[in-house]
Amino acid sequence: MYTPIYLGKSRASLGWALFFSGVLSISGCASTEPVRKAAKAAPVQVTPVDPYEGFNRSMYGFNMGMDKYLLKPVADGYRFITPNFMQTGVSNFFNNLKGINVVLNDLLQGKFEQGASDTGRFLTNSTIGVLGLFDVASDLGLDSNVEDFGQTLAVWGVDQGPYLVLPLLGPTTVRDGGAIIVDKAANPDTYVPGTGILEGINDRANAEGALNFIDEAALDPYVFTRESFLQYRNNLINDGKADIDDLDLDVDAAFDDEVVTTDSKKKVKSKPANGEVSSQLDGGGISPAYSPTIEAFDSMSKSFDDALLAFEQASAKMDELSKKKRRFRRR
Repeated sequence: MYTPIYLGKSRASLGWALFFSGVLSISGCASTEPVRKAAKAAPVQVTPVDPYEGFNRSMYGFNMGMDKYLLKPVADGYRFITPNFMQTGVSNFFNNLKGINVVLNDLLQGKFEQGASDTGRFLTNSTIGVLGLFDVASDLGLDSNVEDFGQTLAVWGVDQGPYLVLPLLGPTTVRDGGAIIVDKAANPDTYVPGTGILEGINDRANAEGALNFIDEAALDPYVFTRESFLQYRNNLINDGKADIDDLDLDVDAAFDDEVVTTDSKKKVKSKPANGEVSSQLDGGGISPAYSPTIEAFDSMSKSFDDALLAFEQASAKMDELSKKKRRFRRR
């Protein structure tokens, strides 16, 4: 399955991805494969958030083919020949370089306090952490943040526009796709030949276990990728705070519940793309009646993070054992 670029940046988002695939697999049970085949054969239904679904599905299929025959084999080879501590160092290095983008977008969004913290994190890892190879800042309590120019445009009021799937880059929107140019221009590794390729291979290798699980569980991987990506971006833009006005996701095919607020004259159509029940009061925000539910899902998200880490470690060990077994048989 093709690696969604933005999903690969956050372990929490991958945890929610596993949660979504769990919901879908439960609803499909033993009939997962027939349903997936039916989904592929079904006519394309144009939705407001994805008006170019026909083109996007074709591009998604192209990306999956590229991943199967090129990206995955290369990533598997990288994982096999590269020790775990070196893979961690490479990931830390590229994440540290993204810190420059984070600080710039902190300032553009007016998040000066967070910008100061992110600046301290970048300087700490760039010096004490030996050019970012070691994540010293996290041990010092300087947590990482994800900020990019697409989020900045959203804060400035630019609409996300239609959902798009681009060759090799994967899922994005018109707003975020244009913002990639600015983010690349501000990132130093853009100007060093070969670093972009290494970063892509490293990201693909890190996401191997989770993506295999999602590909097997999701009834329609295209729809799953689209909805999880849009929800992930919405979560980043709102800094983790749910806002019904920004939740413009098309998940009626999977969920279609009607939530009645405390005002009996007012009904809100809920679209819980991440399993989260949303409601809006006259003043905006989340109804207090559902705050325990939100807290429960926050706790569940952490559990999925832990489960994902264990899954990735187990997957790596199984791959290694399988390769050793093949080498033993050859002897």
